Amino acid sequence: MDLDRWFLFTLAVLATWRLTHLLAMEDGPGDIIATLRQALGNRFFGKLMDCFYCLSLWVAAPAAFLLTNKWSEWPLFWLALSGAACLLERPKDHPIDLQQLPPREE
Repeated sequence: MDLDRWFLFTLAVLATWRLTHLLAMEDGPGDIIATLRQALGNRFFGKLMDCFYCLSLWVAAPAAFLLTNKWSEWPLFWLALSGAACLLERPKDHPIDLQQLPPREE
């Protein structure tokens, strides 16, 4: 993958995370996303908007389509974009506890 393609992939990862986070976790400007989420209720799409990991698959699908024109590459880009978005979201769910190492004995 050349540098331009890596840059586009990185942008697609960030866009996938951003849109998924907006739809799953935020109310949106003027509460438009919250209103949409409420209108969808407890049906399929309403439940989908409650799960970041599930929703990232749906958001990543068209983004992967924009990254490649080869159908054989599409599933790989699709899962990679969703996976990367999930990795970006994960630290919030599982914070890392950093502890200072004790000084070494000499």
